[in-house]
Amino acid sequence: MFTTAAIPSRLWEYLIATVLIILAPGPSVLFTIARAIAWGRLAAIATVIGNAFGMFLVSVLVAFGLGPLLQSSKLFYNGIQWAGGAYLIYLGYAAIAASKIDAQGMQKTEGSKPSFFTSLKNGFWVGVLNPKSIVFFAAILPQFVDQEKNNVTAQLLLLGAIFATIALISDGSYGLLAGTVRSWLAGDVKRLIFMRRFGGVVMIGLGVFTILSALIIG
Repeated sequence: MFTTAAIPSRLWEYLIATVLIILAPGPSVLFTIARAIAWGRLAAIATVIGNAFGMFLVSVLVAFGLGPLLQSSKLFYNGIQWAGGAYLIYLGYAAIAASKIDAQGMQKTEGSKPSFFTSLKNGFWVGVLNPKSIVFFAAILPQFVDQEKNNVTAQLLLLGAIFATIALISDGSYGLLAGTVRSWLAGDVKRLIFMRRFGGVVMIGLGVFTILSALIIG
């Protein structure tokens, strides 16, 4: 299934967009950091691995569900970009508005330390239910496929695997760093607030970019 023909022509643009949205601290990153602060690096790494599997599962479902539709309908292709861009802007605004509450919640460390498997399972469900990932796979990712080719599903699967791999590396780095400096990071809520607000700004910017791309290219 994966040949050179399955590599989209806008792969480099996709990589840039992927790195931007993954580096912006969203639900999965904040969840990983919270567990690193509370229970250390091992719990964070288990969470990240589970999260990557969860996100890839979403990408597979999107590829087989949206692939045929995207290939056959230009209207649907453009409409889903508009919807995804608007929702990313909403998520960015919500992240900024709730930054103080989210940051304070990340400082709580009550409860016993979870097992590796429990952390893996929790991370998996965060990945499956992460709205940022769902929006990216369903609305942002399709704009980088070559619709005129007859292998849209294969392209979506490849791009989804790339996203999950980069997320694994990035979130893992966040988790290891947070686990190493857990006392310093949890000691000042302003640092956590800044991270959340920065992530919100990046999501708003990516949402605007998505809508503009739909207008210009579509």
